Amino acid sequence: MQTQQIIDHIVSWLKDYAQKAGVKGYVIGVSGGVDSGVVSTLCAMTGLKTLVLEMPIRQQKDQISRAQEQIDFLKNNFSNVDGFSVDLNAPFEALHDIFDVRDDEFPNEKLAFANTRSRLRMLTLYYYGQINGLLVCGTGNKVEDFGIGFYTKYGDGGVDISPIADLYKTEVYEIARVLDLPESIKNAIPTDGLWDVDRTDEQQIGATYPELEKIQKEYGTKTAEDYEGRDKEVFLIFDRMHKAAQHKINPIPVCDIPEEWRD
Repeated sequence: MQTQQIIDHIVSWLKDYAQKAGVKGYVIGVSGGVDSGVVSTLCAMTGLKTLVLEMPIRQQKDQISRAQEQIDFLKNNFSNVDGFSVDLNAPFEALHDIFDVRDDEFPNEKLAFANTRSRLRMLTLYYYGQINGLLVCGTGNKVEDFGIGFYTKYGDGGVDISPIADLYKTEVYEIARVLDLPESIKNAIPTDGLWDVDRTDEQQIGATYPELEKIQKEYGTKTAEDYEGRDKEVFLIFDRMHKAAQHKINPIPVCDIPEEWRD
């Protein structure tokens, strides 16, 4: 991979897009993970105003410390960066009290609350983006956004621009190494940080990102019958999640009304 060329291309693309849109720069939510670490650094490299926000909600301590380390890294290296923490625990707990229902009657409640965390962060990013004249910059990669749909619709999927959505996770890690991000960010184990229990992305999905990338690159040209063993297991995971995520991957369906009915 021509990593430096890709870095330069994304930075130029981000700068051009902001200038054409007539905005001052970007706001990014940082979680302490490699995706947000890379995206926030690429935005900072544009020289445009870059606002990075940590938004803890019942967060694990190591996630909070890594997010703050990324903010400090950016502020120490780029004069155009500002960043701070917006504690969302109180508003989330208020929503939790309002929304709370019996788990035995509504088995999807925990998932709904996990997605509520992500959507509360989206609301926060758009608030700070609007008052500062900034666009919300997404941090999703190719596997999550277009492979298995491993993100929250109108949560971390609610963004204005998505600079690394055509990069696989392993490629994002390579960029992180070239950018020389803090060691804790470069080596961070992927997690969405949306659950009270500490579960990694790969534990939730049931496959590693390299395994998923292999299937995604071949998807559409091979079927389950073309695989065996672990590859077949991962294909079935990818195929199930990809099909279930079509409402995220495809544009919102619009019911077309025949023109002759408008007369």
